[in-house]
Amino acid sequence: MNWHPHLWHPTTQVAGADPPLRAVAGRGALLMLDDGRELIDAISSWWVTLHGHGEPSIAAAVAEQAQRLEQVIFANFSHPPGERLAERLSAISGLERLFFSDDGSTAVEVALKIAWQWWRNQGSDRRQLIAFEGAYHGDTFGAMALGERSLFSAPFEPLLSPVARAPWPATWWDDPEVEVEDKEERALARLEQLLAVPTAAVILEPLVQGASGMAMVREGFLRRAEELVRQAGALLIADEVMTGFGRTGDLFACRRAGIRPDLMALSKGLTGGFLPMGVTLASERIYQGFISDDPSHTLYHGHSFTANPLGCAAANASLDLLLRQPALHGGFEARHRPHLQALRSHPLVHRPRLCGTIAAFDLAVERPGYLHPAGRRLQRHALEAGVFLRPLGHVVYLLPPLCLSDSQLEHCYAVIRSGLDQLAQGPARIADSTSARLRP
Repeated sequence: MNWHPHLWHPTTQVAGADPPLRAVAGRGALLMLDDGRELIDAISSWWVTLHGHGEPSIAAAVAEQAQRLEQVIFANFSHPPGERLAERLSAISGLERLFFSDDGSTAVEVALKIAWQWWRNQGSDRRQLIAFEGAYHGDTFGAMALGERSLFSAPFEPLLSPVARAPWPATWWDDPEVEVEDKEERALARLEQLLAVPTAAVILEPLVQGASGMAMVREGFLRRAEELVRQAGALLIADEVMTGFGRTGDLFACRRAGIRPDLMALSKGLTGGFLPMGVTLASERIYQGFISDDPSHTLYHGHSFTANPLGCAAANASLDLLLRQPALHGGFEARHRPHLQALRSHPLVHRPRLCGTIAAFDLAVERPGYLHPAGRRLQRHALEAGVFLRPLGHVVYLLPPLCLSDSQLEHCYAVIRSGLDQLAQGPARIADSTSARLRP
């Protein structure tokens, strides 16, 4: 397929990229192309297709809702699917209030605006924001400021707010640094030092920094980080845009880690991949900080499609599936493990790691980074073998739909191994001329 004369594809440099594939249908873990090929969607189409393509129960819920109410302005109205979703997510998360938005970036943007304004409504001038090195929180300006500054944000640097940063002590199987070199202690010490400055909020991606290259931390680190945030009186924001809805083995990564944030951003798997939607959950304490006779205390934020009933119907149907079959997400880590263990002996496999449905490793290449060509070579090899991967530069990962069969999972790992063998025979270790932080 050639480049379409009217389309502008995301995060793509047309001058050097392969033309896009043309998808015409999807069923379960498979994507069907217009040339008749079928591909295993091993990354859930950028991590959104939670249960698989064309999931019948979600499709039916959307169709039924479309016959009743397709859209209504949420500033003046409420509706049953939105109310039901809010009640259910509140019960699962322990956060009592839900604000609807459009996608992951805006869910984070809303969390940031709520945290910032909440302090001002209290009469406090806390200004410092703290994020972690390597973070990615979205592409809108507030969310982009919270993320790691990189090639992708460089053109907008003059427009980005200042953010303090603490180290992210990423770890992996048999990591000698996590215990011997005390990298968690050093990260916590730096966080505590930063928190000495009056801080409005600390934001983190619990357990896994996705776009940073599936950088995983231990649960205990997050619990200790939360303690420091609480001691400093700051708010804690959990960006669960990627990790939410079973991706880390529990419904939310915060639940698995045993932390309870003040604010939580959700999107991606929220609607099972059917419709774009984001939500920001907040504690009742935060919500009450906006109730006032003073109009300036109002959160003046909204979207045309806020709480779209079709999206809410899809989200409720997706949540039905998750709650009905908890073994699918709860047991996926055990399904990954033997395959990843078998792969770890390959000379190009470095730092294997696993959390819930997410399996990842680094390619043993010189000057690793998002623009390293080895990832693209592996992607091309996988496409020829019927698997769609999208390595984050030198980071290879699998994040498949929950419906993926055992034989399909085995095929994905077999394709990765054959691709690694091919890379080992070629210029996999060629250093890329440009270094950049990872993101999707």
